[in-house]
Amino acid sequence: MSKTYEIAQDLHGKKLYQERARRILPILVRQAASKRPLSYEALADELSMTNPRVLNYPLGCVGRALIELAESWGGTIPHIQSLVVNKQTGLPGSGFDGFLNDEGYTWSDSSERRSAIEQYRTKIYEYPYWNDVLSELNLIPAPNYVADLIELASGCKGQGEGPEHKLLKEFISENPAIVGLAVNHPKGQIERGIPSGDRIDVIFHNRQRICAVEVKPKNAPAQDLIRGLFQCVKYRAVLEAHASFAGLGEGVAVCLVLGGGLPKNLVPLRNSLDVKVIENIFDLIPRKTRHLYLRKSL
Repeated sequence: MSKTYEIAQDLHGKKLYQERARRILPILVRQAASKRPLSYEALADELSMTNPRVLNYPLGCVGRALIELAESWGGTIPHIQSLVVNKQTGLPGSGFDGFLNDEGYTWSDSSERRSAIEQYRTKIYEYPYWNDVLSELNLIPAPNYVADLIELASGCKGQGEGPEHKLLKEFISENPAIVGLAVNHPKGQIERGIPSGDRIDVIFHNRQRICAVEVKPKNAPAQDLIRGLFQCVKYRAVLEAHASFAGLGEGVAVCLVLGGGLPKNLVPLRNSLDVKVIENIFDLIPRKTRHLYLRKSL
């Protein structure tokens, strides 16, 4: 059993980690519905926390609450806190291993551990009583602050391509490190078509991996940023399906790159859709380059 579970107290207390635990559980129920894990950093961002490392106690508190509720119900409740994962590995920390061992999961190496966690994750996604869990614990589902904006985004067209958008695409294509690729990675292709008929702003491609980039300028309205998030979901699905059909064995990564920042009220949507967002790239472009390009475009 993890130390944080042993130390963490009841969910309904006045300590900061207990307050955070009460906010975290509805967020994790939302993630379970979308069948997507959530990195420590993304969860901390949604909670306006600066240090993801202090999430251990709130997550331990969630685990304790689920165990106690399961005992009172006379059944089992999957440990939904395992959906919070390390950004690099995509797996929960070693503190979760005790919960898995208690449920009969064993492994001899890291590959088997990953397989065990992925099997367990299916239990979380398929558990039908998460809303009952929230109700029993006097918690309400995670609020949807952008439902109206999503509706607006569904009925509007994109802004078209302005000079800043063109500049951003060129800058990103020349600088693969912006999207986490090696500095010496081949230059990205701009406006490359995919089988769905869409044209992706920038695609980086080598024999092992394809990275698709949707780009939005600094002045893009919220509705356009929402469209960008959902476009990333579409591109990811199309590229993965094509790679599977063609037997390419390619890894697929998709991200949204913004000239400015992502509004705080869109962070839950980003997390629910599991889209990587890279912000404030326009400010990385040398000022002289910006002025010359934008003046030439007038």
